[in-house]
Amino acid sequence: MTKIQAQNVGSPLMNLIKLRGVPILQQLHLEEKLLRTSSDNWCIINDGTDDPTVVMGISGKPAELIEIEPVLQDHMPVIKRFTGGGTVIVDQGTIFVTFICNKDLIPGLQPYPRPIMNWSSILYNEVFRGIGKFSLRENDYVFGDHKFGGNAQSITKNRWIHHTSFLWDYDIKNMAYLKVPKRAPEYRLARGHLDFICCMKDYISRSDFIDGTTKAVGSHFSLNSTQLASIEVPSNAEFTPSTRLLSKQELEAAALSQTDESSA
Repeated sequence: MTKIQAQNVGSPLMNLIKLRGVPILQQLHLEEKLLRTSSDNWCIINDGTDDPTVVMGISGKPAELIEIEPVLQDHMPVIKRFTGGGTVIVDQGTIFVTFICNKDLIPGLQPYPRPIMNWSSILYNEVFRGIGKFSLRENDYVFGDHKFGGNAQSITKNRWIHHTSFLWDYDIKNMAYLKVPKRAPEYRLARGHLDFICCMKDYISRSDFIDGTTKAVGSHFSLNSTQLASIEVPSNAEFTPSTRLLSKQELEAAALSQTDESSA
């Protein structure tokens, strides 16, 4: 069953899906399917994912980005997603917000990474108005000089996706699975993970953030709230997700190559 929010009728239509605790692999498969097989515009909000999971960008190399031995020892799932961006570890403390849009949805918006990023920051400025010192720094959402939101994108011929992992809270011990990347934003200043990131819970409640995001999206678009089960894919659409779990064998091979390089 769908419901049109009437306060912005006449504006471009945005389908809104609110989820709770959907596994991140399932969410990423859904996003990729909607990007590649749908011609509609979508906003997906997923409040947490049950099992801690490492998620890497499409070009990420495990040996450079994660501590492979602890990951293997603790059976930590590692996903390579279909979009670019950095490596994150997500869990129940992560809130995910995704926009999947046609290139002509927003008048004047050039379909390139930086303009899309700037547009998203304008929308989140409405959510965080008067809260902390919110800004977009390089490719991150920050309060002051501490990151709380990491972004990734993919741009196709006619559509684009922009998705964010918001750290409402995090488990300190899980950060030990991540290496400090060789390519890091300048404002990081070589800080370790715990000195670089912050928790949204120190600034805003989960419900206020989700409600605020929904309100901000509704101020730009006519929202069509829909359920996951009601999403239909064209019968002639061929789709095989590229987002996948890395196998134990792949991680072991990456660990072996890492050992060989360090002993060379």
